[in-house]
Amino acid sequence: MGETGAARLRALLAGDQLIVAPGVYDGISAALVAGRGFPAAYMTGAGVSAAGFGLPDMGLLTQTEMAERARMITGVLGALARDGAPPLIADADTGYGSPVNVVRTVREYERAGVAAIQLEDQTFPKRCGHLAGKEVIDAERFAVALEAAAESRRDRDTVIVARTDARAPLGLDEAIARGRLYAERGADVIFVEAPQSAEEVDRIAAEIDAPLLLNVVPGGRTPDVAPERLAELGYRIVIHPVALLFAAARAAGAALDALASGRPVPDDARSADGDVRGPETFFELLGLSRWSALGERYAAYERDAPRPR
Repeated sequence: MGETGAARLRALLAGDQLIVAPGVYDGISAALVAGRGFPAAYMTGAGVSAAGFGLPDMGLLTQTEMAERARMITGVLGALARDGAPPLIADADTGYGSPVNVVRTVREYERAGVAAIQLEDQTFPKRCGHLAGKEVIDAERFAVALEAAAESRRDRDTVIVARTDARAPLGLDEAIARGRLYAERGADVIFVEAPQSAEEVDRIAAEIDAPLLLNVVPGGRTPDVAPERLAELGYRIVIHPVALLFAAARAAGAALDALASGRPVPDDARSADGDVRGPETFFELLGLSRWSALGERYAAYERDAPRPR
């Protein structure tokens, strides 16, 4: 067997380069990320909710829906990556229930091929980390869920990411205290959601002695800190969960507005491989030439195969 995605992510975490993980949520977003050499990808619950089901990020999806989407995305990343599949960091919301449910979530996500499983300490149903009205559960209760997640891994390299949403309802001091506790209780990476200033980003790095993840959301509560600064502070992962999603929604809206008004549809999207205006170049992003070659190979066999008499 080759090296697993979890092992590759562990190796990246042990290095000194900031891991930039764009958000993926469907086959097209996964294909685009796979073809551009990013070191990792992030399966965004918000993106899956919106693009996959037409729902807001309010804890409305189930574990089976998310695990199945993760399985599809890891398959696309593995099929289309040029230099090895980028490991997938996968949002698992609150773990979908009690610590026993968390055990099953970890096992299903591992079967789906994810490298890292992100769990959070919000009450259920959760909501987007950059929306108002969040609530969190007792820190000790969540720590038990993290212990369950760590103990139930079949692959010891699988990374457990612990996210705390305590900053908004309880303040930064409590969020930092929870980050420390979660690191002590089995989390491999700590994710303090939605710090509200560059100073808070700095303080989290100074006061939590663990690999850190930062979430960058356009129009969200967290400032967009330069990657060089994040690396200098000691952050190991930066995720951009909705960068592709927002861009796709804007482009689709512009196309629909043009259609509704009788104007030509805007068509200036470009890929690293050239123009994506036509069907052939678009489907090439998804492996058209590879599938065509397979078709030709088997078609040749069918043409040349002896016929039964």
